[in-house]
Amino acid sequence: MSTGAILLAGGRARRLDGVAKPLLEVGGRSLLARAIAAVADSDPLTIVGDAAAGYDRHRWVREEPAFAGPAAAVVAGLRSWPRDPEWTYVLACDLPAAAEATRRLRAARDLVPHDTDGLCLADVSSRPQWLTGLYRTAPLRRAAEAMADDGRDAAVRDLFAGAAIAVIPAPADETDDVDTWDDLNRARARYGDAVADDEEEE
Repeated sequence: MSTGAILLAGGRARRLDGVAKPLLEVGGRSLLARAIAAVADSDPLTIVGDAAAGYDRHRWVREEPAFAGPAAAVVAGLRSWPRDPEWTYVLACDLPAAAEATRRLRAARDLVPHDTDGLCLADVSSRPQWLTGLYRTAPLRRAAEAMADDGRDAAVRDLFAGAAIAVIPAPADETDDVDTWDDLNRARARYGDAVADDEEEE
């Protein structure tokens, strides 16, 4: 079955002092590279954010206005596509375990009922992680096109209001993202990196 991917790489990273979070490295690879590798077979694949050097071969777009939120980013990603696949990954580029997370989503997709509109992982508190999900493109596009102001400043959960989404339990290692320097250090420790003193102090 055909599968595309929208990778969200355009946040402000306020708790990381505004660094380009997707370019932070964990286990010798950037978080962006990890996300791209996790959905490498996807076509089309769009990254929403400011284009990064070294990733020129990928399609980049920006939501309007910039920093309008993840719902607006999904809208922009879908609009960039020349054709729709049957399924769409929506994946934030701050997930060290992107490969493990997408592997779980693919396995679960084969088990959910045929009328399911999509699935996403749940963290250890059972909270849906909408930005670690695999969704049927048709209902996702309908929801995106129905959003006021192209999704500007909307809650990402609003994209899935009324949709039949299966929420798949996952271990913390697969849903922990990188929002702070402490998060980054924990992720690097998990993957065998040395913790940088300058980042630890920040």
